[in-house]
Amino acid sequence: MQTLNEIRRLQKNLSQSIIGQDNVVERLLIAILADGHVLMEGLPGVAKTRSIKTLSQLVESDFRRVQFTPDLLPSDIVGVSVYSSHDQKLTFHRGPVFTHLLLADEL
Repeated sequence: MQTLNEIRRLQKNLSQSIIGQDNVVERLLIAILADGHVLMEGLPGVAKTRSIKTLSQLVESDFRRVQFTPDLLPSDIVGVSVYSSHDQKLTFHRGPVFTHLLLADEL
């Protein structure tokens, strides 16, 4: 019963931040609970970025955003291994895909 109350609280708080987008709120919550994905399409200004930012704050999780441009490289998303001549080893620097919530903007 406590979990259901938490979900309802989350839905209420998200709906207060994203006014008039109850369908979006419902689908975001379903995706979080089902460990799934959401494809949000819409014109600029319909609160896509705000939705994800607010959700990440409410569930206290990491959030990253990737702006997809023609010159975007896979390493910009996944990360890159960097060689250190001092240590003589490769160190992997993780990209933004290693997060709980990722906004892939302008796909």
